[in-house]
Amino acid sequence: MKLVAISDTHGQHRDIKLPKGDMIIHAGDLTRGGQKNESIDFLKWFGNLDFTYKIFIAGNHDFFFESESQLEIDVLIPADVIYLNDSGVSIEGLKVWGSPIQPWFYDWAFNRQRGADILAHWNQIPEDTDILITHGPPHGILDLTASNESVGCSDLLSRIRKVNPQVHISGHIHEAYGELEKFGIKFINASVVNANYIITNEPIEIELE
Repeated sequence: MKLVAISDTHGQHRDIKLPKGDMIIHAGDLTRGGQKNESIDFLKWFGNLDFTYKIFIAGNHDFFFESESQLEIDVLIPADVIYLNDSGVSIEGLKVWGSPIQPWFYDWAFNRQRGADILAHWNQIPEDTDILITHGPPHGILDLTASNESVGCSDLLSRIRKVNPQVHISGHIHEAYGELEKFGIKFINASVVNANYIITNEPIEIELE
């Protein structure tokens, strides 16, 4: 199966050139300001993409997905789009889990304090997960800011080491875009924009058995 990973489109999704694939995964920050109209525009675009499977999570900019009821969100999501929020899905034998949570970052959406507060979310990740999607990266892996500070979550890294997925996809730290193999896991930061919110990075393609 060919996966295409993107993240941090921040309302510029229609300007992205996507390669062909079987599954597209968006790792959050669909919008710039988190408004309902921005979210609806993204969902219309995402729902019309030519992929068999379309999966997304929210990110720290996506206030609509944090503040509204699950019922209102569900009404807007196209029938062939999968939205994950501390939840999972099985696709052709691959178990996918997604979470929008990240360590506290200013006053944005889906913030949790490091330690017990955020661990309550990471501990929900099933140990048979094949593809893990979180908006924020783990500590020390594709998490360096422009000031060379490693801001990823160490609690997330510990859980990833235990779960041992084939792939972990994140975004959030725009300047840390890229791919890295470590601990036998393929780590991806799929942010398509740079620190100035300009599209500079290509979608990342992954082949999975």
